[in-house]
Amino acid sequence: MQVNGVPYRTVWMEGRTVRMINQQLIPHRFELSSLENHLQTAEAIRSMLVRGAGAIGASAGYGMAQVVLEAPDDDRFMTYIESGREALRRTRPTAQDLFYAIERVYAAALKGATAAQARLLAVEAAEALADENAAAGEAIGRHGAELISDGARVLTHCNAGWLAFVDWGSALAPIYMAARQGKRVSVWVDETRPRCQGASLTAWELNGEGIEHTIIADNAAGFLMHRGEVDLVIVGADRIARNGDAANKIGTYEKAVCAAANQVPFYVAAPMSTIDLACASGDDIPIEERSQDEVLYVVGRDDRGELTRVRMSHQGAQARNPAFDVTPAHLIKAIITQQGVHKPTELPCALV
Repeated sequence: MQVNGVPYRTVWMEGRTVRMINQQLIPHRFELSSLENHLQTAEAIRSMLVRGAGAIGASAGYGMAQVVLEAPDDDRFMTYIESGREALRRTRPTAQDLFYAIERVYAAALKGATAAQARLLAVEAAEALADENAAAGEAIGRHGAELISDGARVLTHCNAGWLAFVDWGSALAPIYMAARQGKRVSVWVDETRPRCQGASLTAWELNGEGIEHTIIADNAAGFLMHRGEVDLVIVGADRIARNGDAANKIGTYEKAVCAAANQVPFYVAAPMSTIDLACASGDDIPIEERSQDEVLYVVGRDDRGELTRVRMSHQGAQARNPAFDVTPAHLIKAIITQQGVHKPTELPCALV
């Protein structure tokens, strides 16, 4: 990702410190955050300072490496590691990449014959996982770009781009790759209430890439599909069940229903690490419920240029805030992974 001509990854590690782009401040400010220990990294995941399936996974992997680096050189070593592992697992329940990353780094550390070797193996595993996530995004971009014709009008939901991965992204990667191939692409950007990741993050990314885009209210997507102004839909995923059902940001299911009603191809883009073979169907995917304040308030920059929070409803109003929904496999035309484009019911079984 290029920001003012400088290349960045979404998250990386320097010594024992995890460094990441503070996504809570975009598009109004670009700042980097430093997390000095695994509890700070866990809180960054929980509070959505970092968000997006791939970026959550990489952050959790680095957080697990921090746990091993912090563990004392005595009989408390394994107790500390188990405690830190559970603290990271409790941050967010839906994104499969988080659990995949934690367990992969944890398993690598257990192979160490000594504490020093365990630390080395944990850091190596976390770095390898982040590199693979970036490479997967680029491969998804190559495979997905073949589905995008010159002049295509693509609709996407939430943010599944650079910021949601270590690099490249999932749903936006085919768009970036198609644009770099010289294709003319325009993007309908769902605002994605309640946290508005489309309006704040996706639009910011597309602007930086010089790709034509228009932000729309979430409820406008069906209207545009009915008018014939959407050629295809590409979304990301936080967890994909064995049968091809896919959990993604709340509102995705509605887009899939509208796409089916209007014969618009609906694609899901995600790395193999997002597939949870232990989940038989979408009914088994845990759905995170977040604070009602995310629905009742919005945060933005006022006319004086200051970030402020504004209440949207009457005092005392109650809200419900499921963060994800599940799109059944029969509404998904194909799932784009780093291994290629697959029918939802014919997903490869081997994880990366």
